[in-house]
Amino acid sequence: MIVTIIGLGLIGGSLAISLKEKGLVTHRIGVDLSPENCRKALALGFIDEISPDLAAAVQRADLVVVAVPMDAMLTVLPQVLDAVENQVVIDVGSTKSMLLAAVAGHLRRGRFVAVHPMAGTEYSGPEAAVAGLFEDKTLVICDADQSDADAVAQVKQLFTQLAMRIEYLDAAAHDLHTAYVSHISHITSFALALTVLEKEKEVDQIFALASGGFASTVRLAKSSPAMWVPIFRQNRVNVLDVLDEHIKQLQHLRQLIDHEDFAAVYQQIEQANLIKKILK
Repeated sequence: MIVTIIGLGLIGGSLAISLKEKGLVTHRIGVDLSPENCRKALALGFIDEISPDLAAAVQRADLVVVAVPMDAMLTVLPQVLDAVENQVVIDVGSTKSMLLAAVAGHLRRGRFVAVHPMAGTEYSGPEAAVAGLFEDKTLVICDADQSDADAVAQVKQLFTQLAMRIEYLDAAAHDLHTAYVSHISHITSFALALTVLEKEKEVDQIFALASGGFASTVRLAKSSPAMWVPIFRQNRVNVLDVLDEHIKQLQHLRQLIDHEDFAAVYQQIEQANLIKKILK
């Protein structure tokens, strides 16, 4: 199988590595607007060739992976579908409703399967690509009934072979739930980093005193704005909803501490500890 990967960053690159390691593809074609990303992808060896022609790269492939930032996805995915005959096309984006609306009337819509691998790190670019990124993670397939049955079956089989669990959601439910479990985590991390950078002017002290807890909580603040601003823009309503709830919880904890009601703080932490039953 020949795969064309459009967007040679963390997810596209990691998928290229995993597909080759599992023996699921024989040739990997890369497409990226950045000459530097193309050079790095070839040097790192997770792409076998670079194509400057998007349509030609699509037409040569059996599987096309669109792994560009979400705003670019709105332009790139229709261009890919314009070049498709019977190839299977997937995106790997973190929001779905706006994207699926953009291609709803496309003649080749059935060849497109909207997926979201719930995997990643705080790093970006070709050098961030790693083997095994998707193992034991969840792949969400969105609005599967809008895709051709054979395309969905191929995608399910492919990602099952990458040791991923498969879940099915409609686009609206996907965007709602990812706002709760993914997007708010990034906003919180960005805000915490900004708070510390504002209050703690001694960079050496941040480095010296930052414990494992702080480092793990704030690590997502290293994430690329080029990736996350489009996600927040496209999932704005759901992000605002969960952000309002998060602010309400912070304000409640602040009020309890201000009133020195530490018994209530204890109860709030006990309530928060219930997450241990969900996240092992």
